[in-house]
Amino acid sequence: MSDKPLQHRFDVLCQITRAQHFAWRAAVADLCPDVDPAAVTDKMWELTGVQTGAAYAKRLDRSKPIAAQVAASIVWSSECMGEDAIVEIGEGADEAFVRHHDCPWFHWHKRLDLLAEDRPGCDMWFSTSVDRVNEACGTTLRVETLEALPDGDSCCLRRFWVEQPTP
Repeated sequence: MSDKPLQHRFDVLCQITRAQHFAWRAAVADLCPDVDPAAVTDKMWELTGVQTGAAYAKRLDRSKPIAAQVAASIVWSSECMGEDAIVEIGEGADEAFVRHHDCPWFHWHKRLDLLAEDRPGCDMWFSTSVDRVNEACGTTLRVETLEALPDGDSCCLRRFWVEQPTP
């Protein structure tokens, strides 16, 4: 076994995973010249969101505020991927925010001149994850992007809230 510290090996594994994503995207562009690689990438993030939302839904305690639980799940996932993310609780029990101070995906997209694909991929992942949670739990959770690193903002900030039914 390697004498490299576990954290170092994990960091390298996360970079390998991102490198594989961009190699996969390049393969699509090379082998399928009539297909828009950005559209394929968006579809990949959509499918990933469906799987992620299903995994999150299994772990939610429906007796507790959903927005904060989903935000915490996203932050946990983000931290596992080497991202700098935190949960911020909103004014009420049905609102939470996820703030990414930094993200390796952003840096990869920027370095490969694919920045235009960064936010749409994340937005797709977040929205389909939330859609899947709603399908599984019968909730009305919503998500919106308020700030984004690829848009020139200082962070990525997403608001999660439960939409209240109109009387």
